[in-house]
Amino acid sequence: MEPLLQYSLSNLPAYLAYAGSLALLMFVFVLIYLWITPYKEIQLIRQGNSAAATSFAGVLIGFALPITSVAASAGSLLDMLMWSVIALVGQLLAFLLAARLLGDLRQGIETDKVSYGILLAGLSIAVGLINAASLTY
Repeated sequence: MEPLLQYSLSNLPAYLAYAGSLALLMFVFVLIYLWITPYKEIQLIRQGNSAAATSFAGVLIGFALPITSVAASAGSLLDMLMWSVIALVGQLLAFLLAARLLGDLRQGIETDKVSYGILLAGLSIAVGLINAASLTY
């Protein structure tokens, strides 16, 4: 085996550990997020609700931004996991802030008010960008 290829493949365990951890973090985040939302997001998306789909897509992007940023700069897997959990909390707080700002977020999403979905998506992405920048050191 060529030395360069051998060196590259030696990083495979680290790649698998980071990629697996990030996928698990995303899965846990989605479970928690779906649990705290007062509406059945996946069911609404299956029914063609654009507000729910838009907000959920923004929430996923908003969480993916900081965890990928911290994974790229973390000194260790444990460090990446710790800071990713902090980013997770930030995203959940963004949802609670949007719910507080709008007051009737549940009704807005359930009745497919796309403006509600866009606001929640935008807020989630903005928080994700701020978290990503804050977690890059």
